[in-house]
Amino acid sequence: MTGMSSPPPGQPIRVLIVDDDALVRAGLSMIIGGAGDITVVGEGADGDEVPELVAEHRPDVVLMDIRMPRVDGLTATERLRAAAPAPEVVILTTFHADAQVLRALRAGAAGFLLKDTPPGELVAAVRKVGAGEPILSPAVTRQLIAHVAEGGAGSRRERALSLLAGLSEREREVAVAVGQGRSNAEIAAELYMSVATVKAHVSRILAKCELNNRVQIALVVHDAGQV
Repeated sequence: MTGMSSPPPGQPIRVLIVDDDALVRAGLSMIIGGAGDITVVGEGADGDEVPELVAEHRPDVVLMDIRMPRVDGLTATERLRAAAPAPEVVILTTFHADAQVLRALRAGAAGFLLKDTPPGELVAAVRKVGAGEPILSPAVTRQLIAHVAEGGAGSRRERALSLLAGLSEREREVAVAVGQGRSNAEIAAELYMSVATVKAHVSRILAKCELNNRVQIALVVHDAGQV
């Protein structure tokens, strides 16, 4: 489950908006389209339209509503992120403590945005995801985990412990720091290494554990009870 590469320098970030509310789509398109470095390349009204729209428009980022009538955003995200290469997905929702949001993050979404996110923050979030960075902090991930009761915790813990066991001691230290919400600079200072070395460790952790982003590293650390 690997993402598409970030757009080349100087090229606008290509965004696909998928929401069953035409007014929401129009509002998001107007906000995002006003940024010179972001282009809305297409719109969809349901998750079942996503594969065709992605194939046609090749977006870098998909803004995905989580609740749609035929194919919901969770299912559409899981299907999309299971293919490679895949665009980054940002979930649009009205709730931050939502079981579906957490499941979407486990499926590889880069983060989520509340639908009432201020325009400036929305544009900044799209830019960040377009640059290959997740927009959900581990602190918010912890809040989601604390507020959402899910089944299967035992099997997730076993899987998480197995994944961490496959890492080197240094990689495990970096993974735990990511789960604690540390930035690369903070991890570098705490573990006495360069930022470039931290980035290299994070890349190896993602590859070894077959994860998409730092959010999923944080989820594994929490599932393993390491934070």
